[in-house]
Amino acid sequence: MNKEPVSRELFDNVMVPNYAPGSIIPVRGEGSRIWDQDGREFIDLQGGIAVSCLGHSHPGLIGALQEQAGKIWHLSNVMTNEPALRLAKTLCDLTFAERVFFANSGGEANEAAFKLARRYSWEHTGPQKHEIISFKNAFHGRTLFTVSVGGQPKYLEGFEPAPGGIHHADFNDLESVKKLISKEKTCAVVVEPIQGESGVVPADPEFLKGLRQLCDDNDALLVFDEVQSGVGRTGHLYAYEMYDVVPDILTSAKGLGGGFPVAAMLTTAKVAGSLGVGTHGSTYGGNALACAVAQKVIDTISQPDILKGVKARSDQLRSGMMDIGERYDVFSEVRGPGLLLGCVLTEKWQGKAKEFLNAGLDEGVMVLVAGANVVRLAPSLIIPDTDIEEALGRFEAAVKRLTA
Repeated sequence: MNKEPVSRELFDNVMVPNYAPGSIIPVRGEGSRIWDQDGREFIDLQGGIAVSCLGHSHPGLIGALQEQAGKIWHLSNVMTNEPALRLAKTLCDLTFAERVFFANSGGEANEAAFKLARRYSWEHTGPQKHEIISFKNAFHGRTLFTVSVGGQPKYLEGFEPAPGGIHHADFNDLESVKKLISKEKTCAVVVEPIQGESGVVPADPEFLKGLRQLCDDNDALLVFDEVQSGVGRTGHLYAYEMYDVVPDILTSAKGLGGGFPVAAMLTTAKVAGSLGVGTHGSTYGGNALACAVAQKVIDTISQPDILKGVKARSDQLRSGMMDIGERYDVFSEVRGPGLLLGCVLTEKWQGKAKEFLNAGLDEGVMVLVAGANVVRLAPSLIIPDTDIEEALGRFEAAVKRLTA
């Protein structure tokens, strides 16, 4: 095995350049702390972009992985396995869902959801009812289908022609949806309850309720992309509960495995029936290792004290960031539910979110961006209060130096 030392420079020599990683290489994590190759410590408010919902090296997740690793890792889809069945039943018991399809990533879960929506309408109405309505600034993945449904043209540039029959309305504008929706042609409306990548923009409750009614009136399916907002991130197991709006299809990934690749598409028995044998699949979807880890994640996150704790941590982090924002005139607001927060830069600092990320790293705290104008926070859902306070102190030092 090659154990030669590696550096950030090696990335440029051996990796496809579709990423631009930072200068440090983390090598170890515990709880909400990460250490790089040089032993330097960071407090993690990135959470692997809302993935590491129980922090790093969580003993329960390690135990679940090790236990399953000693049994069986993988089976082809001509067989099922116990962890997948248990996890599917748990997700059905805890949500609106009656059927589950497992995949490996949010993009794959959304690909399955969009294919299912078209297949369902094709079976029940006909091929003319195939159009999908999504929203500008949405993000649903990087496959050609999901990036086309997503409402950010920059991600589609150079990959055209895109799949047809996709329209984009204005987020939080029900009238713009009414102009596009059609009982004859629309098979689904796809929406993120909180638009994450475009700036952590929550949907208005009445907007989502209006979408539900429009879908019902036009025999269209309502699809919630909860890849980022799900698995306790908002203080509810899934954000649809917070809005009291039940979709027909929901996608989940990121936090579902706590860092292990796994995703799920949840739906009703009636809708699921359109994906019969051979219509869709995934070699690794429903992998026994992934499902065993995800089971432990869901069993832990779904506990009332954990979900209640998300709100308390959110209040602490939100208040601290607003104080920093006001003190240094860098944030106009901090928006978003639970531990998915977007700190919106003031006019003076527009376009400079990456500078705050880099300044934070220099002071030992990891934050994210959501576009050029928003600093995004998505830490572990069980991050200790003391770590939040220390992270706020480090971030304030970064802001003070940046604004000096």
